Amino acid sequence: MKPTSDPDDEGASANITRRIQELGDWRGETLAHVRQLIHDADPDIQEEWKWRGTPVWSHDGIVCTGESYKQVVKLTFARGASIKDPKKLFNSSLEGSTRRAIDLREAEKINEGAFRQLIRNAVAANCTALAQRAAKKKKK
Repeated sequence: MKPTSDPDDEGASANITRRIQELGDWRGETLAHVRQLIHDADPDIQEEWKWRGTPVWSHDGIVCTGESYKQVVKLTFARGASIKDPKKLFNSSLEGSTRRAIDLREAEKINEGAFRQLIRNAVAANCTALAQRAAKKKKK
């Protein structure tokens, strides 16, 4: 993982690492694997620890969260409904108007190339939204 100078970021990364280790099963392995894919897709992504123990990856806003449940590791994309998913990785929370999620079950493999592209698409959507907000403020 990319080292950061912000102690809060380091604390978040340490908390995520600790969560992965505490899981100690396929869920920890899955979370560690997607964490690496996220960093591969966007080396500038920031790790955060929010809502009493949820790993969050952000770049100009939340890209996705990584939650672990008994049966799934759930990756929820904050702007999932508005980002391109040509390989149809989203398989959960499909009815919402904002978020989309990927539920990974034990022994399921993720299309790594498509997932990295999905991360890049999510970052691009955040950057666009940030630029639009800045342009609105500038007009005032």
